[in-house]
Amino acid sequence: MSTPIRVLVCDDQSLIRTGFATIIDAQPDMEVVGECGDGRTAVELAQRLRPDVVVMDVRMPVLDGIGATRLLAGAGVAQPVKVLVVTTFNLDEYVYEALRAGASGFLLKDAPTDQLLHGLRTVASGSALLAPEVTRQLVGTYAARIRPAEAAAGDPVLTARELEVLRLVAEGLSNKEIAAALVISPETVKTYVSRILTKLDLRDRVQAVVYAYRRGLVT
Repeated sequence: MSTPIRVLVCDDQSLIRTGFATIIDAQPDMEVVGECGDGRTAVELAQRLRPDVVVMDVRMPVLDGIGATRLLAGAGVAQPVKVLVVTTFNLDEYVYEALRAGASGFLLKDAPTDQLLHGLRTVASGSALLAPEVTRQLVGTYAARIRPAEAAAGDPVLTARELEVLRLVAEGLSNKEIAAALVISPETVKTYVSRILTKLDLRDRVQAVVYAYRRGLVT
């Protein structure tokens, strides 16, 4: 039997926290290893318990979910923890900031149970929980807020084809759509995406989208 996915639940509303924990603990492949109601405690528990995924509310006392996510999964964190952000509002600015802070994805608090569980399994597996159409909507809504930064001298150099693939990822295309656009196989696209993430030291497609916009590769 495989090791269960270890989950830390962080939400300042006890009813929601209990609801999440009850749903998660009922799954044979998951277990709740801790609960808390503020961001500072979330960081302390996550660093001590090393869960596979942290379910993180955005609006919490002491330290909000964005600040907690940045401390757990942001740039420069030696041993990042995967964070799944939950929020009341679809694609609000807090969620966007949380994704920039290092979250692997987000869900709405009123999402169906199966979506929550799918989200946890997806993030635990190392994938980002953002469907291409959601990426398109997110970027379309917030791209104007991402101020392009000049390429740094130490930035890794991508090949022309890697840049092409990165731009299409940033536009929200799926691997299949990118393959069709470039007339290559989806497996080749997957290889390019993996190479891009490795070169740029990015964890997933969400970070790749933000990188592309900050570097002015897409507008």
